[in-house]
Amino acid sequence: MGLFTGTQEDYYTGSDFGGYQFISVDDLINNFIIAYVGEDKIISKIKRTDVAFHAHRALQELSYDTLRSYKSYEIEIPPSLTMALPHDYVNYVKFTWLDDSGIERILYPAHKTSNPSAIVQAANYDYTFDGSGNLVLASDSDTWTKYKAGTTDNTATDDAPEFDATYGSRFGIDPQYAQINGTFYIDDIKSKVHFGSEMVGQTITIKYISDSVATDSEMKVHKFVEEAVYKHIAHAILSTRANTPEYIIGRFKKEKFAATRNAKLRLSNIKLEELTQTLRGKSKQIKH
Repeated sequence: MGLFTGTQEDYYTGSDFGGYQFISVDDLINNFIIAYVGEDKIISKIKRTDVAFHAHRALQELSYDTLRSYKSYEIEIPPSLTMALPHDYVNYVKFTWLDDSGIERILYPAHKTSNPSAIVQAANYDYTFDGSGNLVLASDSDTWTKYKAGTTDNTATDDAPEFDATYGSRFGIDPQYAQINGTFYIDDIKSKVHFGSEMVGQTITIKYISDSVATDSEMKVHKFVEEAVYKHIAHAILSTRANTPEYIIGRFKKEKFAATRNAKLRLSNIKLEELTQTLRGKSKQIKH
């Protein structure tokens, strides 16, 4: 019996294109219980909730560097020059802004600024406290206020204020600042992204890594990674169960590693023709 349900007409007239390449977490849990749990099997018995917990953890771990879990959002930068991080954000891949030709220009992080918590001080510079004895904090720090009000030109100098124009023109710039696309930094405490003043009104895109377990619709696994998830679950269950022989745990640890490596190779999407086209430039001379 085929695994594809429905008709081809339902597929091409619907909106779930490409869904067949994935398997839901519920189906994955059911398949694991059928294949790995029972009499004369490696796991004699286990609760479904335990399998579900380890399945979610496996999905999270594989999302970081194996699954195609990159997501993206496009927004227009408001006058506040800030945006909230996505609800399922784990780490960013890159920030870009859109030029008039539809080309994405990469933004680079500003390493030499931040948005610290600003303590409100009295006229004599003493700290101020509220009625509960807690420090009173300003809504915005002076660092952030000056950063969003200033302009950045990295064509000849560093973006750090301690470097004057002669530093870049006379002694050479630091390559990490040799760009004019704009800058940003992330305030992890407040879960906000702060952009430089040149970004106001620009359309930017954030490409980021999701943990893949935020919503039910996201909790699906590519079939190339299905075996790796099974091995992750089996190893996690056996390594946390009492009286499991160490050689069994070691065996499944190796199988988990091998299955994850195979999944990475299968999802790497390397095409010989594209690789050949890239390597045609290997003989290009680079002058230093």
